Amino acid sequence: MRLSRSEFLDLPDVRLHIRRWGDPQAPLLFLLHGWMDVSASFQFVVDELQRDWQIVAPEWRGFGQSQWLGRPYFFAEHLGDLEAIVDHCAPTGKIRLVGHSMGGILACLYAGLRPERVEGVVSLEGFGIAPTTPDMAPGRYQQWFAALKQPPRMHVYADRGAFARRLRHMDRFLSVDRADFLARHLARIGDGETRHGLRRHGIIWNGDPWHKAPSPHLFRLEESMAIWRQISCPVHWVAGRQSWVIRDFAARPGDWEARQACFAHLTESWIEDSDHMLHHDQPAAVARIIEDFFR
Repeated sequence: MRLSRSEFLDLPDVRLHIRRWGDPQAPLLFLLHGWMDVSASFQFVVDELQRDWQIVAPEWRGFGQSQWLGRPYFFAEHLGDLEAIVDHCAPTGKIRLVGHSMGGILACLYAGLRPERVEGVVSLEGFGIAPTTPDMAPGRYQQWFAALKQPPRMHVYADRGAFARRLRHMDRFLSVDRADFLARHLARIGDGETRHGLRRHGIIWNGDPWHKAPSPHLFRLEESMAIWRQISCPVHWVAGRQSWVIRDFAARPGDWEARQACFAHLTESWIEDSDHMLHHDQPAAVARIIEDFFR
């Protein structure tokens, strides 16, 4: 297992944790984690990479060792943090971005907002969330009011073993060893809530509960598509054949093709025996795709 090292980046309103692997003089590769994930979950992919890389894997505000703000989060804040991270770690030249899920969405948006800075993007199951319609706005604001009155809480587990078993229940392709590793990084000790609504001290997910609060702002697919059309670099979509994300797209005929049409230089790969967390399920295949793409 390749050893990582930590550093922190202090921004005006938040302190961000950045995990690094590899030779500081090697080519730079950014790995961006998804929602309710942490940088350490890229360990399996890092161990499978064959080339020498200088890997930068930040943790978004409110996740892992980055500062938890204890209040609602807004998606644009993560884009601002990514800009600051890029300025800090790669002040000149073009960068390579690999992102999973939310990290992939952020990577594609950043490539459209800063096309002069990005050499290429690999998006692992980060294809944008389901579209919304204006008539959903009243209900979303009502959910927002409810969250402000009763802030979300994390489910509490008896121990890390129970947490690891939950991970495997959620992902049938996750091995026991990888689940045990993830339980040491994706979980922390804190106060949570049992399934019966009782508060208890134990093992909780390593993310600020406020990330579970619904945003009052609807996701506007058209805005993302307009940004994707500004991307000038090659983009590679990677999907898990058994992913719930792909099942969602299957229920919306034409959505997948409409999104892909926004990218000027898009290719795709499919990974067998993999659900949404394909960097956990098939890290060797993910590593091979990344290195082939950036070759």
